[in-house]
Amino acid sequence: MAHGKIETTVISYNASISSYERGGKWENALLLVSSMAQNKVEFSRITCHAAISACAKVGKWETALHFFSAMGQSKVERNTITFNAVMTACAKGWAWEVASRLFGQMFQRMIELDTITTSAAISAHEKAGQWEEALQLFIRTA
Repeated sequence: MAHGKIETTVISYNASISSYERGGKWENALLLVSSMAQNKVEFSRITCHAAISACAKVGKWETALHFFSAMGQSKVERNTITFNAVMTACAKGWAWEVASRLFGQMFQRMIELDTITTSAAISAHEKAGQWEEALQLFIRTA
């Protein structure tokens, strides 16, 4: 039996990145994303969601924001899940001002808000002691 090289596709990368994300291995997830570019495999929205979620779990909001920005530059559509993941990273990383800007962008772009969106935005404000702003967000979305 001949041993050939298995073709790696965006689907196989996404599955691996998601596995690392679920396992808390955010650094490994990001290494895979980097290797996609080296292997000329284009990333998808699922790739970005998994990478951002991996960063969010450990509060690496700057890195999550980097992927979020890369999505915009590469014309990969951002949706509610994307914004939620980045705002969750911001909440864990105490970056309430960034979370607030992202929340405002969702309104401007008419991207659907859900319970996770509101919770992430309020949590980011609450953790930074911005209770008045957290209350305003609650009232605004109630």
